[in-house]
Amino acid sequence: MIVSKNLSKQFGEFEALKNVSFEIEQGEIVGFLGQNGAGKTTLMRILTAYLPSSSGQAFVGGEDVSLNPLAVHKKIGYLPETPPLYPNMTVKAYLRFAAQLKDVGVKFQKAQVEHVLEECRLEDVQNQVIGTLSRGYKQRVGIAQAIVHEPEVIILDEPTNGLDPIQILHVRELIRKLEHKRTVIVSTHILSEIEQLAKRVLIIKKGEIVVDSNLEKFLIPDDRKQIFVKVKGEEFHIEQAVKDTNSVKQINIEFLGEDIYELHLENTNNVAHYGELVQNFIKYGIKVIEIKEKKGTLEEAFLKINK
Repeated sequence: MIVSKNLSKQFGEFEALKNVSFEIEQGEIVGFLGQNGAGKTTLMRILTAYLPSSSGQAFVGGEDVSLNPLAVHKKIGYLPETPPLYPNMTVKAYLRFAAQLKDVGVKFQKAQVEHVLEECRLEDVQNQVIGTLSRGYKQRVGIAQAIVHEPEVIILDEPTNGLDPIQILHVRELIRKLEHKRTVIVSTHILSEIEQLAKRVLIIKKGEIVVDSNLEKFLIPDDRKQIFVKVKGEEFHIEQAVKDTNSVKQINIEFLGEDIYELHLENTNNVAHYGELVQNFIKYGIKVIEIKEKKGTLEEAFLKINK
């Protein structure tokens, strides 16, 4: 659906993008992260055909972005950080105007506007002037204009920036509804937002893609999974059970009271090897109360990459 092949962009002596390559399949929601100045906005503008690349190629829905920009515009819905709204227009009139700009057929404009009003939960404010809306509603209007022409790809730049918690939940719910139907790229500084929405993450640093990974695997790499195990038994037997399990090593053990201990363990191979540990617990008469896998946060991983 989206293909970037060795995209580069220079502004004079400054190289904003350096041979950026990746592919995004149809129906994916991908989190796109990077510090200010890393190249996020430059890449999004190239993909949306608003900015030419210096070298390399980009394709959206099979269309070459540099050769067929008008065709690409029809396939993409774009919500920039500041939504392109007209404050003196009503919501419905603005969306009708957006549909016209995006070449929605005259026969289909009314139906499409009604559809996005419903999909973005804007029916109650459709006749209200945009300038009088809350920021949350304005963001929904911005998303509505981005999808009014039924694009195959949606690119959202900071879609929940400045919203209160309730508004964030509403916008997040709306983005989730787009999954599978459309390919979505979400760029945001709110890293927890990506954890809630995306299954894949792209991280750009100094113009280069440094991470392109399934989010779950990125946060919990197979070669260093960490597990917390809560057990009940004698400390000596607990330690012996861990020593007898070759596939894991103990980090620490904490006494919680009443013969209950919590072990922080690290796996050196595969999480399936914890079956061996449980068998050893049973052998030593230790009761397993709880096993939970530790999941790192995207914030921790992002800070580590951008030290």
